[in-house]
Amino acid sequence: MRAYSVRDVQRVLRLSPAVTRGLIRAGFVKPGRGPRRAYRLSFQDLIVLRTARALIDARVPRKRIRRSLERLRRELPASLPLSGLAISAVGDRVVVRDGETRWQADSGQYLLGLDITLEDGVLQVVEHRAEPAAATAAEVARDWFAEGLTLENTDPAGAVAAYRQAADENPHNAAAWINLGRLLHLLGRTEEAEEVYRGALGHVGPDPLLLFNQAVLLEDVGRTAAALDAYQAALAGDPDLADCHYNLARLYESLGRPQHAIRHLGEYRRLVSDRH
Repeated sequence: MRAYSVRDVQRVLRLSPAVTRGLIRAGFVKPGRGPRRAYRLSFQDLIVLRTARALIDARVPRKRIRRSLERLRRELPASLPLSGLAISAVGDRVVVRDGETRWQADSGQYLLGLDITLEDGVLQVVEHRAEPAAATAAEVARDWFAEGLTLENTDPAGAVAAYRQAADENPHNAAAWINLGRLLHLLGRTEEAEEVYRGALGHVGPDPLLLFNQAVLLEDVGRTAAALDAYQAALAGDPDLADCHYNLARLYESLGRPQHAIRHLGEYRRLVSDRH
């Protein structure tokens, strides 16, 4: 069975070595080791890595990602069939198909579509997105979101405008709201960031990452009680948010509530340990 290096992952999947190693450290795959302790990944590892990255980018909660990847591992063959594979993901469900048929889900937004084939002995991975009959608000929002990601380091004001446009086009896109609020917070525009988070919760509901970012902002502006509520609400949606447990432990310690602090610090350490 062929083994792939981190450099192969970069060439075939277009994942940087840093991203690949981060996904490995997060426990999404457990590759073997070759000469000089270099990672050696299987065919299944490559596909799981690419799927994990797509689901993370789509802001799917980590617990749901892990369930999806466990299902994907069970369905993947040991080697690539002659007909190739088509993989799609809808929400937290991953579907694998042999042969020509793709996009088997009945409804929902496709987060991932991969065609995997062998050409002249070289593994080829091509990603597809669901193609609507006409340009939709969701498609336009994704373009604006991508523009925001591109501009963050060089033109923060332009990135803010792009994220706003993405949120306006698709108000149910939690990722656009999260990045907009986070960037405004980093720029010191805390009142605007707080307004963004409030509006976002009205559109997308109690998204755990959105609530976590809101809690960080509330803590920074001195609204401790509101920050505690937001952290707890984030954990209600995703109890495995390690950073949320850590922040709560630190906050409870500052409030003189050591028992609460110890409990959340213990949860943080358990979650971090489970990743390795």
